[in-house]
Amino acid sequence: MAAPSSAGPEQRPIATVDIVLVTLGEEGLRLCLQRREHEPHAGELALVGGYVRPEQDADIEAAARRILAGKARLEGLYLEQVRSFGGPGRDPRGWSIAIIYLALVPEERLIAAEAAGAPRFERIDPDRLPPLPFDHARLITAALARLRSKASYSTLPAFLLGDQFTLPELKAVYEQAIGTKLNDSAFRRKLMEMQILEEVDAKASATAERKRPAQLYRLARRTLTEFDRTV
Repeated sequence: MAAPSSAGPEQRPIATVDIVLVTLGEEGLRLCLQRREHEPHAGELALVGGYVRPEQDADIEAAARRILAGKARLEGLYLEQVRSFGGPGRDPRGWSIAIIYLALVPEERLIAAEAAGAPRFERIDPDRLPPLPFDHARLITAALARLRSKASYSTLPAFLLGDQFTLPELKAVYEQAIGTKLNDSAFRRKLMEMQILEEVDAKASATAERKRPAQLYRLARRTLTEFDRTV
C-alpha cells in the first residue's frame, strides 16, 4: 500500500488570456492599454485580459474574443496567438499561466468602441512604456517582435487599416510595422504581382496632400496571407 501523501491540496495554476492590442495613430504604432478595475494593481494601466472560463470558452481564441468583446467592445479583429508565459512569480495571486495574443485594430474601431461605452483606451508609444503590472512589458515585447517579423512577408499590417485603403496608406502602415522606409514603385509592383489586392469601385476623396482622388483597394482575402518573399 502506498504511503499517504503529506502534500496539501493540489494547486491549480491561474490561467489568463492577455491581449496586446495595437493600432495605428497619426504618430505611428500605438499600444492600447486600459486601467485595471480590480486588485491587484487596480487603477494601473495594463493589457486587456481576463481569466479563461472553461464553462464558456470553446478554446483559447474563444476566450480572447470574449474578453475583447466584454472589456473593450471590440469584435471581429485579427487575432494571433503569440506564446505563453508561466511561473510562480508573475502574479501575486499564485502560480499563473498567461496565453498572449496579438490583436490589430483600426483607430476608427477604437473610437467607435469608446463611444459605445468601452473604458477609455490609452494609446501608448511602444518605445516609451510606462511602468506596467505583472510582466506585461515582457508580454508586449514578445508580441511586437512577432508583428515586426511577420509584417515583412504577409498581409498582417493591412489589418491596422479599415476595409478600404489607398496604396500610399497601405505602404505607410507597412513602413510603421516593419520600421523602415520602402521604395514606392517596388512596393506597388510586388503587391500587384502577388495578387493580394483588388480594386474597389470607388475612389478616396482628394485632400490637401492628394490633389486628385486616389484609387481604393481592399484585401482579396480578409484572412492572413503569407508571401514567398518580403515586400
